[in-house]
Amino acid sequence: MTFDAIGIAGTGLTVHRKWLDAISDNIANINTAAPSDGAAFRARYILAQTSDQSPGVYVAGTAQGSAQGRLVHQPDHPLADADGYVRYPDIDLGDQMSQLILAQRGYQASAAIVDRARNSYESALQIGRS
Repeated sequence: MTFDAIGIAGTGLTVHRKWLDAISDNIANINTAAPSDGAAFRARYILAQTSDQSPGVYVAGTAQGSAQGRLVHQPDHPLADADGYVRYPDIDLGDQMSQLILAQRGYQASAAIVDRARNSYESALQIGRS
């Protein structure tokens, strides 16, 4: 039972770590400009799912945001077209920060479960030695 808890929480740690990586990548590229005729940076979103074969949650893949992005009028930007437009990713910083908090809390919760299960296992070993 204890090992199951550690394994299940471990899958949660992995999913939340990958989610945190994707969010940090999205935030780091929020101001990445592209020419108006090019594709904008595409935000990355982690797709998680459960499995019927084993307990826990797994990364099923990633989804990407729109390459359309948003056009911003910045005539002084080096990538601006003749009309003064530059393409930026369509990433909402407020949404990404909310996702960041959720992913952090999920990671912390999974880490706490691993720690508690490990402590329970160590206590059971101590009882067995007595």
